[in-house]
Amino acid sequence: MKTAIFVNGVPASGKSTVAAQVATLTGWPLLALDTVKEALFAQLGTGDRDYNRKLGRASYQAIFAQIGDFPLGNGVVIDAWFGFQPREILDAHIARAQLQTIGEIWCHAPPEIIGSRYAARVQARSGGHLGLDYVPELLTLASTATPLGDFPKFEIDTSQPVLLHELAAWVGQLKSQT
Repeated sequence: MKTAIFVNGVPASGKSTVAAQVATLTGWPLLALDTVKEALFAQLGTGDRDYNRKLGRASYQAIFAQIGDFPLGNGVVIDAWFGFQPREILDAHIARAQLQTIGEIWCHAPPEIIGSRYAARVQARSGGHLGLDYVPELLTLASTATPLGDFPKFEIDTSQPVLLHELAAWVGQLKSQT
């Protein structure tokens, strides 16, 4: 049996911080969409928004292909915005990776906080990521995005301190199902 914890939320929702905490709690490897994407930017270069999305899709596929090679009995933490592709693509990746147990951590915050976070990090990120002109779209996305909803879920408002004891208890329950 393979287990995954999807740390999900729109860009700048606090996923990476939470995913690192979950990887520490579980001892499982952390696979982050942006880590793979950054490596692709470094080797293949950056481009326009369509190119960014193409590399995002490739990164997503690479993560699940890697999990497919994990031996049974392993777990993984995945840091990604799972709402950027059609659900049937995720379902196909889950099947190919042979994931049997999945939990979702839904990271969210008020849209204005997400927009501020995104704007603050634009200069520090590689040119392959979307720039400041993405913020208005992100604000709308942050106000309408929802969790996947098909897996056991733990919600975190990342504008507040993360209650690690509650997160650890939820992670422990999920791990006990494997």
